[in-house]
Amino acid sequence: MARNLLSRYIWLVDTIRRYGSITRRQLDEAWVRSDNSDGAPLPRRTFYNYRAAIEELFNISIVFNSSDNTYSINEDTSAEGLTDWLLNSVAMTDMLSDAREVADKIFLEEVPSARDYLPPMVKALKDSRVVEMDYHPYTRQTPHRAISFHPYFLKIFRQRWYVTGLNVGEDKIKTYALDRIVSMHVVDEHYSIPEYFDAAAYSKDSFGIVFNRGEVKDVILRVDARQAKYFRALPLHHSQRETLSDGYSLFSYRMKLSEDFVQELLSHGSSVTVVRPPELRAMITSSLRASLANYEKS
Repeated sequence: MARNLLSRYIWLVDTIRRYGSITRRQLDEAWVRSDNSDGAPLPRRTFYNYRAAIEELFNISIVFNSSDNTYSINEDTSAEGLTDWLLNSVAMTDMLSDAREVADKIFLEEVPSARDYLPPMVKALKDSRVVEMDYHPYTRQTPHRAISFHPYFLKIFRQRWYVTGLNVGEDKIKTYALDRIVSMHVVDEHYSIPEYFDAAAYSKDSFGIVFNRGEVKDVILRVDARQAKYFRALPLHHSQRETLSDGYSLFSYRMKLSEDFVQELLSHGSSVTVVRPPELRAMITSSLRASLANYEKS
């Protein structure tokens, strides 16, 4: 697909989203002011073609409201995050294509697992096909061989893709890092995700990709005023809530405790202090003492 077409699709979705609802006249005025236009309004047939393409590519419908003659966006809220990710990815690709002359001045984060195993895993998930793979975790000298696996959902975390699903041999739901897969192929066998399994519910109380069965805790963090700005811009968890105080903020969460979350908090140093629960405070202090002991030994 031509790059300029993708740019126009993204512009159309972003413009209608920004307005909330928009008339054809308002849309034409915005179109004429944009870089996508040659100074003429958006032709009606072209607009209808773009609407159809956007629905097919991004599962976003541009709907017409006859009561006030406006257009608005209608999208599946359960897929809103994926839709935004797709739009952002396309927009980034489009922008970078225009920036090849400054490629040596643009530095991107590596996503090591995306190129080799993400496309076939997405295909297996889409077609409900069984995957067989060899997997080499960091904790073993040799790989696990011939794992029969039913993928349930994919998640990206800290520049790595992970897949969660059923390990058939162990009859257990497990999570695997795609960059630790040694080899894989999609076999000609179908599976069904159990009706009781809800991916959103399974992962909603967890941080990162550690989906343990632990108890959900009320977490409160005391964060200094400077670091609080970063937490507002990029929340640690979807349950994040903030209470402002003099010189600091209290951020509250409902989540399960994990070592990944401990490492995240430690990465912020003295700007973040755990108020509660006591279990999390103990995990933090234990890790800090172990680190200090390493330095004292040396």
